[in-house]
Amino acid sequence: MHPMINIAVKAARRAGAIINRAARDPGSFTVTRKRKNDFVTEVDQAAEQSIIDELRRAYPDHAILAEESGHSAGSKQSAGDHPEHQWIIDPLDGTTNFIHGFPQYAVSIGYQHKSVMTHAVIYDPARNELFTASRGSGAFLNDHRIRVSKCAKLSESLIGTGFPYRDMAGLDEYLSMFRDVITQSAGIRRPGAAALDLAWVAAGRLDGFWEIGLAPWDMAAGSLLILEAGGLVSDFKGESGFLDSGRIVGGTPKVFGQLLPLIAAHSRG
Repeated sequence: MHPMINIAVKAARRAGAIINRAARDPGSFTVTRKRKNDFVTEVDQAAEQSIIDELRRAYPDHAILAEESGHSAGSKQSAGDHPEHQWIIDPLDGTTNFIHGFPQYAVSIGYQHKSVMTHAVIYDPARNELFTASRGSGAFLNDHRIRVSKCAKLSESLIGTGFPYRDMAGLDEYLSMFRDVITQSAGIRRPGAAALDLAWVAAGRLDGFWEIGLAPWDMAAGSLLILEAGGLVSDFKGESGFLDSGRIVGGTPKVFGQLLPLIAAHSRG
């Protein structure tokens, strides 16, 4: 395992321990609303700080982009410079699930080298499932190699998605996509944690996934997991700009090829 993955795994497990302790005592944390249907807890903040502390000890010159604290430059980075090394962190993807005791949430840590996703860790603390990937070295679940499913037909596929929940401006656009996918697939699931949904595509539990309105930390690690598990991932134009657009589609090679044009036909931006 690459040394960077080892550090990221250590950080993810530390954050997971914080999350699990809080999950056993739901009354121990407060919930704050950031904006409509977007919440943060003390657990998110504590988990994020523990990850940052771990990464900073090992790589003080690396930049960090984190959901709660935003962007912070590395010790050798000048203001305004595009970072050569950057970690992208979601300390608790699926906060709304966590608040309600719905055990579908995860820690997500991705690493970019010169804007290329290179390492990924997604940790599901409720199930103690650890997903890891390094570019060119495959994807793993608890140290066992994983591959996307062999599903070749959209009509036989199980597709994951995420409903718009913060910005409703794209709701009609999304519903038109949903209508086509639900009528042409075997089923749709919306568990509520995009990072984990992407990891499940990599593990073959879902055959495809799409969502709009995501942030980079929702997609960074999961996108690399899918690629290293033999799948495909892109924005709605079939290009690599999903971290910027917040629009992502992924899946097995053949399901991806059928799902993308179905989604793209309704895309308005």
